[in-house]
Amino acid sequence: MKVIETEYKGYLFRSRLEARWAVFFDACGVRWEYEPEGYVLNNGQHYLPDFLLHDVDGRVGGDLHVEVKGKMSRADAAKINQFSEGKHPLLVVPGIPDGDDIGDIECYCQEWGYYGFPSFGGGPYPFNFQTIDGDYFVAHPGINKQGKFELFGDDSNYTMDRDDAATVQAFKLARQARFEYGQTPRVRKVRV
Repeated sequence: MKVIETEYKGYLFRSRLEARWAVFFDACGVRWEYEPEGYVLNNGQHYLPDFLLHDVDGRVGGDLHVEVKGKMSRADAAKINQFSEGKHPLLVVPGIPDGDDIGDIECYCQEWGYYGFPSFGGGPYPFNFQTIDGDYFVAHPGINKQGKFELFGDDSNYTMDRDDAATVQAFKLARQARFEYGQTPRVRKVRV
């Protein structure tokens, strides 16, 4: 039996979940690379982040690594924590959130951020635990009112600038992306 490969935009993805996140990033209009380079961690282990996002709004330097984890093991968490201690900011994302409104998506992100990632006695945590300004909120990826990809925290001070409808639409496009039988979804940036 032959496995159907998951291909999108010329990349062969290791999982459909990673490909769906690529669809989400395209819908948000953010430039991304898939597995652009690997790293040797301070403990000698090798680590290859799934994505590198460019020009993320609100980020000094604009670049952000993303790790897609449907299920998090302690070994994965240890490696991710080791990587995030370096100079490379990292966002850890689970499955594509379900829901037809922003409240459902926020609940999903909060549950993942607070309970899905095993910590090891204190920070620094990847960005699923802290937003770009260092406050300890769960980071929600989304689209701001200027139409750019941004990380938002739980607090209403963060979410005032989020375009809820565009963010929900981007997640919906990612959930609906089909790769069965070699299909490739066509995705356009969500209009704000």
